[in-house]
Amino acid sequence: MNMVRGAVARLSHPLLPDDYAQLFNPLWSARELRGQIIEVRPETADSTTLVIRPGWGFDPRFAPGQYVGVGVRIDGRWVWRSYSLTSVPAYSIRGRALHEPLSVTVRAVPAGRLSTHLTSGVRPGTVVRLQAPSGDFRLPDPLPGKILFLSAGSGITPVMSMLRSLARQDMPVDVAHVHSERTEQSVIFGGELREFDRNFANLAFHLQLTGAQGRLDERRLAEFVPDWRERQTWACGPPELLESLASWWSAAGVPERLKTEQFSLRRKGSPEGSGSGALGGTIRFERSKKEVTADGATTILEAGEAAGLVLPFGCRMGICHTCTAQLSAGVACDLRNGNLHEEGERIQTCCTAAVGNCIIDL
Repeated sequence: MNMVRGAVARLSHPLLPDDYAQLFNPLWSARELRGQIIEVRPETADSTTLVIRPGWGFDPRFAPGQYVGVGVRIDGRWVWRSYSLTSVPAYSIRGRALHEPLSVTVRAVPAGRLSTHLTSGVRPGTVVRLQAPSGDFRLPDPLPGKILFLSAGSGITPVMSMLRSLARQDMPVDVAHVHSERTEQSVIFGGELREFDRNFANLAFHLQLTGAQGRLDERRLAEFVPDWRERQTWACGPPELLESLASWWSAAGVPERLKTEQFSLRRKGSPEGSGSGALGGTIRFERSKKEVTADGATTILEAGEAAGLVLPFGCRMGICHTCTAQLSAGVACDLRNGNLHEEGERIQTCCTAAVGNCIIDL
């Protein structure tokens, strides 16, 4: 009888198939996408490439330039950020489908909890959570005849995936690439970029060292790429650069030829007339039954994650709308422009902060 009771207890234990699957392979899961870091490769003093073997269910047919969500457990909590893929998507050779491990390249930023951990604390063998690749910063099919890439700092990462994919096709179109970095030693993928320049007649690479030469301006761009107005352009970098580019392309009458992506939210502070002390308050996540107090510099998404919640997100810059949720009560401020949102409106949690106490339907 005791043996029967023991067998029944084991069979009725509230475990899911995933719990058993992990005993055989930590990457097997029907509930979530997972990956395992198999290599940690330093690029510069403050940047590191993580090579990740994806688990079951991950589709390797992403588009060059897209980003992937990466979740890492730190101090008992899952911390999420989006990073551009620097690897190439699945490809075919003689009818045989092939794909390589994923890679993302991370640059440590001040007060960046996850970026600092990934560049100095993570080890091979670490299992991470993944979100499916997404984003529309990508090359079209068919390709345009002439392409211009403009990048600065870690903005090289989505461009690198595009360049590597084009290199696999022997650089089939005319490509010009201008990259800005403060010093020669800080250039991520510097050796590979110069190798592309040497190996492909269709590619011209130019480096603007801002520490010695100043920021890229329109005159300098025209020296590097005289026909920049005629090229389809993809640009990624800090907001200041992208704003300058947008004004140049608009003045040239070709704004539709410029596609941009930025990695950081350009915060413009408090709403007009509200006073600097108006932002911040207690945020209640209604469905999760959690409350957290946040200051005016912390977005609702960041506040929820700090409280241990796993909330929907994508670009974290107010572009993709993946994080949109309803503001059930209270007021929230869009940190990009100071606009206020009131009860009943849908807000983007990645770029809004509480104005006093508020309730979010998450």
